[in-house]
Amino acid sequence: MALTSSALAQGVRYDLVIANGRLYDGTGNPWFVGDVAIVGDTIAALGKLPPHSAAQTIDARGLAVSPGFIDTHSHGRRGIFAVPTAENVTRQGVTTLIEGPDGGSPLPLKPFLDKLRATPIAVNFGTMVGHGTVRGAVMGSQNRKASEAELQKMREIVRQAMLEGAFGLSTGLFYVPGNYAPTEEVIELEKVVSGFGGVHTSHVRNEAEGVLDSARETIRIGEEGGVPTQHTHVKVVGKQQWGGSEKVLALFDDARRRGVDATLDQYPYTASSTGTAAMFPQWSMAGGAKALGERLAAAGTRAKIKAQIVDVLRDGRGAGDAKNVVMAVCGFDAKLAGKSLAELTLAAGRQPTLENAAETAIEIQLKGGCSAIYHAMDEADVERFLRAPYTMIASDGEVMAPGASVPHPRSYGAFARVLGRYVRERRAITLEEAVRKMSSFPASRFGLHDRGLLRPGMKADIAVFDAATAGDTATFTKPHSYAVGFRHVLVNGKAVILDGKVTAARPGKVLYGPGWTGGAQH
Repeated sequence: MALTSSALAQGVRYDLVIANGRLYDGTGNPWFVGDVAIVGDTIAALGKLPPHSAAQTIDARGLAVSPGFIDTHSHGRRGIFAVPTAENVTRQGVTTLIEGPDGGSPLPLKPFLDKLRATPIAVNFGTMVGHGTVRGAVMGSQNRKASEAELQKMREIVRQAMLEGAFGLSTGLFYVPGNYAPTEEVIELEKVVSGFGGVHTSHVRNEAEGVLDSARETIRIGEEGGVPTQHTHVKVVGKQQWGGSEKVLALFDDARRRGVDATLDQYPYTASSTGTAAMFPQWSMAGGAKALGERLAAAGTRAKIKAQIVDVLRDGRGAGDAKNVVMAVCGFDAKLAGKSLAELTLAAGRQPTLENAAETAIEIQLKGGCSAIYHAMDEADVERFLRAPYTMIASDGEVMAPGASVPHPRSYGAFARVLGRYVRERRAITLEEAVRKMSSFPASRFGLHDRGLLRPGMKADIAVFDAATAGDTATFTKPHSYAVGFRHVLVNGKAVILDGKVTAARPGKVLYGPGWTGGAQH
């Protein structure tokens, strides 16, 4: 066992020392051999420390020691209360989750954060406030511009959310009702966030043929709203757009040169995951499921909707073939999980043409819809985004335990996959740079100034892993599989993974954003 006790030895100054490790300190600088000493929840010292100077010691000889990883795009609230161990997360070295992306969040925030604070959890947890949720609270799913009175109500809600601890405002401009908002509405709300020192993250309006205009909009929101702006889970969807990462990066390079604080995050996969509603034209979703059903009951409108679904299957998320759309979770029929749209079309007695697959998609959505996985990205774009110095890693995953559904493997493997596939196998980036993208960079981006580095005075969120074996095992066909290679993971100085096993410790803290008025953090 790696943990040894020397509590009776004279000269004990530290609660725990991680000894003899290769320290990747989070800066991107080359690793060095040393020890990390911890007192309580804080790193107390680095370097070569005297033997027997700690009550307990973890021997990390031959292992990498890094800051714990920070997931800035998490849907962790979907599982954190049911699975407070968050094992699928901690086994990747992730110690902090930032929730509320894509324009969706709890509202108001305080009851959610209070409940979270009362729940012993294994990871640190913070949240954004979602623009779509705010707009929905004021306007429902109406497809129109907000009145000045409605916009003022939204400003007030955003302001209150910042006071309750939000890190900023996220937008889901691809989703109802966020996609009905003009850019100017978002800019006005981000001006509120700017006054608190918060950030903006965006699921952009269009990740396929409109990806460049969407990137421009994300940059504009930051530039005119006065906030750091982040194009979240950046990707280029559809074969016709492959290679477009060069143009997206050129836009961000130019923005940064003229002083716009614009960044990216990504998950390291060539498939995305969202609801089957993503195949439908946005106008068709206004007013909710009942209104969609009424539109589909009208022959002329149904034909228009179907034609646009065919376009998406051909040029966008379907990448030209219905087999590239695979059901992940279907509430109305669990047996559909893992089956492609092509298979379901065949099962319905139709040949899997794009037109017939569009009919199948309509039938699925009328029954309530499913979440689905869309295989429509190119690895060259993934790697090009990854190499950009202003790209950080985020999972877009959930907290979950092994189950019967067939979700995207990113929930189990995103961070580990960077280390295994893109550092060790493909050598797209160095291990030092990967650690920076997963620790100090996201920490500084979201104002977590006491996390993300191995430095005295920083919180002791630490991952100890074998750089030669760390990686993901979750696949698209067998996604419920934990990452490997992570020997020990500490959150606030307590081991939640020790010798590769989950402990009983639940040292995670609720983290609050820059406008919080609640006093000392939990």
